[in-house]
Amino acid sequence: MRLTIRPVTRADAPRLAEIYAYYVERTAVSFEYEAPGAEEFGRRIAAVCARYPYYVAESGGRVIGYAYAHAFIERAAYDRAAELTVYLDPQARRQGAGRALYEALEAALVKMGVTNVYACIGVPTEENDPYLNGDSPAFHRRMGFTLAGTFRRCGRKFDRWYDMIWMEKCIAPHSADPPPFTPYPALND
Repeated sequence: MRLTIRPVTRADAPRLAEIYAYYVERTAVSFEYEAPGAEEFGRRIAAVCARYPYYVAESGGRVIGYAYAHAFIERAAYDRAAELTVYLDPQARRQGAGRALYEALEAALVKMGVTNVYACIGVPTEENDPYLNGDSPAFHRRMGFTLAGTFRRCGRKFDRWYDMIWMEKCIAPHSADPPPFTPYPALND
């Protein structure tokens, strides 16, 4: 599969909302109960892009996935930490798009002064759960993330309890005098 990774635009909102709706409506990958429409998705894109990178993966001229970074915690002391999120069209999984998206995010985040990245991942509490499997933790392990912590039965969806894990990865050295955090839009100046 030939992939193109590019920055998101507001015009991508309908397709991204479509991809995300699958995960909201049919899985426990997202803990949202109702899928946002294209207009709300456009607002979310704008909010992320004000400070962080947000990319889409295209194949054959069609968007097949997206990933973005956002604040780990909204405090200045955490500026060098970011949370990552990735969603792929279910038909595009296991074809390298997730890896390519994360690699693009990490490269941009290093330029911004970010040293640590995190992923918040729902995990099933029962075997053979029809709504959630171990694909996301496995993907993150392949990308170099390690387990940072587990929150037991903290999410409820489809009348089931789910655990949530945090995974982490160091993407740049921690110096005594790090450069200032640079918001993503300022990198393009």
